[in-house]
Amino acid sequence: MEEYPVVADVETAAYNKNEKEIIVRRKIAVSFFTDFKEEAAVIRERDPAIKSDWEVLLYPSFHAIRAYRRAHKLYLKGHYFWARWISQRAARKTGIEIHPGAQIGKGLFIDHGHGVVIGETAIIGDNVTLYQGVTLGGTGKETGKRHPTLGDNVMVSVGAKVLGSFTVGENSKIGAGSVVLSEVPPNSTVVGVPGRVVKQDNVRIPREDLDQVHLPDPVKDDLDRLERENEQLRNIIVQLAQHEY
Repeated sequence: MEEYPVVADVETAAYNKNEKEIIVRRKIAVSFFTDFKEEAAVIRERDPAIKSDWEVLLYPSFHAIRAYRRAHKLYLKGHYFWARWISQRAARKTGIEIHPGAQIGKGLFIDHGHGVVIGETAIIGDNVTLYQGVTLGGTGKETGKRHPTLGDNVMVSVGAKVLGSFTVGENSKIGAGSVVLSEVPPNSTVVGVPGRVVKQDNVRIPREDLDQVHLPDPVKDDLDRLERENEQLRNIIVQLAQHEY
C-alpha cells in the first residue's frame, strides 16, 4: 500500500517536467516568430531585393543577430566562454562577427554582411544599417571603452572602418571605403581616408536614404576650388601683361 504514493510522486514529477519542456519550447517558438516578423519588416524597408518574408531565413543578418541576442544574455550573466562559443559559431556560418559584449539596439540590418566585425565595447543605436566589410573596431591602444558608438539611423557603407572610442551622431552616413577615426556630429556625411565630415546643414537624413554613391567628395571639391583659383590667377597675369604692352 505504501508504494502507491511513491508512484504518484514519480508520475507528478514527470508530468511537471514535461510541462516545463512544453513551456520552454513555446517561448522559443514565440521568440523565433517575433524575431522573424521584426526582421522581415526591417529588410523589406531597406532591401529592394527581398520578394517574400520567407527569404528572411536566407539572410545571414537574421541568423547572426539571433545568435548575438542569445550570446549577449550569457555574456551579461558572466558565462563568457559559452557566449563566445555561440558568437564564433555564428561567425563561421554567416561571416558576421559580433562580440557578445556589444550593445545593439532594435532594427539593425546587416546587408550581405560578409566580413562585418563588431567589437566588444561597440554600442549601436536603433535602425542602424551596416554593409559588407564594415569594421567597428578599436585602435589597439585603448582599454575599457575602445570601440565606437553609433547613434540611431546611422548608415555605414561597404568596406568602411570606424576605429576608436567616439560617437557617430544620429542620422549620419559613412561613405564606402572611408576610415573614420574621430567624432562625427549628427546629420553628417563622412567620406575619405582618413574620413572627413561634410555637414549637410543639420538636415535630418532619413534611414530610408541608403544612397551609398552620391555623397559629397571633399577632395574633389578642394581640387575644383584650386583649379578655379588657378584660372583666376592666370587671367590676372594675362591682364597685367596686356597693360604692360
